[in-house]
Amino acid sequence: MKNPIPLEEGRALFGRNTEIYQEGRPDYPERVYDLLKKHCGSENHFQAFEIGPGTAQATEKLLHMGYQVTAIEPDPNLAMKLNKRLEGYPQNSFTLVHSTFEDAKLPTSYFDLGIAATSFHWVDPAKGLEKVFQLLRSGGWFAMWWTVFGDPSNMDAFMQKTNHLFAPLSTSPSHKAGYRHPYPLQKDERINDLKKSGFTEILSEEIRWASQMDVRRTIQLVSTFSPVARLNETERATFLCEIERIINNDFGGTVKRNFVTAIYLARKPE
Repeated sequence: MKNPIPLEEGRALFGRNTEIYQEGRPDYPERVYDLLKKHCGSENHFQAFEIGPGTAQATEKLLHMGYQVTAIEPDPNLAMKLNKRLEGYPQNSFTLVHSTFEDAKLPTSYFDLGIAATSFHWVDPAKGLEKVFQLLRSGGWFAMWWTVFGDPSNMDAFMQKTNHLFAPLSTSPSHKAGYRHPYPLQKDERINDLKKSGFTEILSEEIRWASQMDVRRTIQLVSTFSPVARLNETERATFLCEIERIINNDFGGTVKRNFVTAIYLARKPE
């Protein structure tokens, strides 16, 4: 079994280059936010918390939906980036808590919505969901979602061509069962985790989509993957040069990627 990336180390990988992280990660499909609006409400002054907001990709969407957001971010560089990106919003609409989610001091039975966008695999699921449940008011909703950058049920040509490069790397908690069984797509397990924590009205959906990506966008995205970010500078440069070579030589400089965004919504009973 390959060496898994410890949670504490993994949480610190994404802030090493916040510009690349912000530019490299594609936006989530609008369907994600349509589901939030349909099931979780979007009236002004609703209170929401977000686990691991990164560079505010989902945070801004919540703010536009009218939520007041408390964002819990453990990485100091990402926290700085987050504050800078959101400095134009009203002061009372956004609060940053610089902490791991497990250690964050937050009011219980207070929030209408909690979200985790491609972050919850860096939290202990049992302890994390127990805390989420405690933070939500009765009737509040929790939504966790991920984009899997390579649909295992519809493997694109780039993924097939480069899988041998990724195979020897350390494993993220999101892929500890292998690239064919990523954590977000283990539907029964994720739903059972929510049920065990007391949630009801559980909904799940897999949103499949494709993206045409040039060399620059592909390299940026691959650079944000934790097993790649974990490499030392020389190893990472060599790895990314080989990715670039394959894109240019085998795909003419552009690749079509097949992605899948998996979302789970669950409600704390009234």
